[in-house]
Amino acid sequence: MKQTKAEDQLFQHYLTSVRKEKKRVIIWQVLILISFILIWEVASRLYWIDPLLFSSPTTIYQVIAEKLQDGSLLTHMRITLLETVAGFLIGTIAGILLAVSLWFSKRLSNILDPYLVILNAMPKVALGPIIIVALGPGYVSIIAMGAIISVIITTLVVYAAFNEVDPNYAKVLKSFGANKRQVFQHAVFPATLPTMISTLKVNVGLSWVGVIVGEFLVSKQGLGYLIIYGFQVFDFSLVMMSLVLIAVFAAVMYKLVEQIESWLIK
Repeated sequence: MKQTKAEDQLFQHYLTSVRKEKKRVIIWQVLILISFILIWEVASRLYWIDPLLFSSPTTIYQVIAEKLQDGSLLTHMRITLLETVAGFLIGTIAGILLAVSLWFSKRLSNILDPYLVILNAMPKVALGPIIIVALGPGYVSIIAMGAIISVIITTLVVYAAFNEVDPNYAKVLKSFGANKRQVFQHAVFPATLPTMISTLKVNVGLSWVGVIVGEFLVSKQGLGYLIIYGFQVFDFSLVMMSLVLIAVFAAVMYKLVEQIESWLIK
């Protein structure tokens, strides 16, 4: 009984230390963000940096308020968010499904392996004009840009994780009569779940890159369009506002993936 109580106290102490560490990390993250904003504002006001080129937090806030009042900013944000989320989901799901197919078929893996390596080495952004010509100058081509930039790397990383699972797991399950599907379901997939979550985190950034580049090339709406338009009319505050919003949305998506990770790991 004494041993059980001591173990419970140790466990509670461990949980307390974990919570304290999380709070410290959050506090440091907030302090760094606030410090960056303050230094940026002071540097702009004192002309340590060119306020015309780099703008300032207060100016960006004013631009956001103006764009929200006329309703145009909400439209641009909604379009870019929908394109990014769609590209993120399509690229990630397609990459995982392709990796599963390669794991189940060794012959297919051997056939596609050199092509996957070559495709991964190619600059996906350079394929943008070809994708736009093939799919047309619309949402489909932009979503395809967001998906194609992450699907290959997802396939390679997840498939490599499948192959790195301890083969003894499969041997134990097969000794009980498990087939290949059951081995994948009960051993390979659970063991590689952390790797797939890590891939999701990487794909958040890749999807934003693909969608914004697609909007650079073809879109007449979206945050990418605002960046190009801002450069054309020399309104760099509009450019910085779009970049700040992209950073905020990317951070929110990253935190959502972290929440999914904590839920799945439990």
